[in-house]
Amino acid sequence: MELVQIQRRLVDYTKSLFMEGFLDAQFLQLQQLQDDSNPDFVFEVVSLFFEDSEKLLNELTIALDQPNVDFKKLDSHVHQLKGSSSSIGAQRVKNACIAFRNYCDVQNIEGCLTCLQQVKQECYLVKNKFETLFRLEQQIMASGGSVPTIELGF
Repeated sequence: MELVQIQRRLVDYTKSLFMEGFLDAQFLQLQQLQDDSNPDFVFEVVSLFFEDSEKLLNELTIALDQPNVDFKKLDSHVHQLKGSSSSIGAQRVKNACIAFRNYCDVQNIEGCLTCLQQVKQECYLVKNKFETLFRLEQQIMASGGSVPTIELGF
């Protein structure tokens, strides 16, 4: 595929992630922190998010499987996941965490279990979206091009 076509595909794909609510403006801010001295910054931060989120999701699963659920501890884990998802602009994960925290507040186990599945699903989906995004960026760099800057004026 020609470089210009890959760049166009990346721009269109990124815009679709915003329009579908997967990403928000925080992701653009994260991208602005990347420069020539740290060209893999966004990839590294997002990778760390997924490593941490996997651990948190496991802890949430274990916490909800206890005979006496510690809702304060549960809420703490969800709060941490909400904050880290917000920091990379993973809007749908963040929103699912907000709903999850509401069920923690009222100590609703069934609601928490449903939200845990929703958060897991959103993490899985956004991880796949990021993998595609990074693959397109790698194709552009391998072709000797530069990754186009995305503006939110669409």
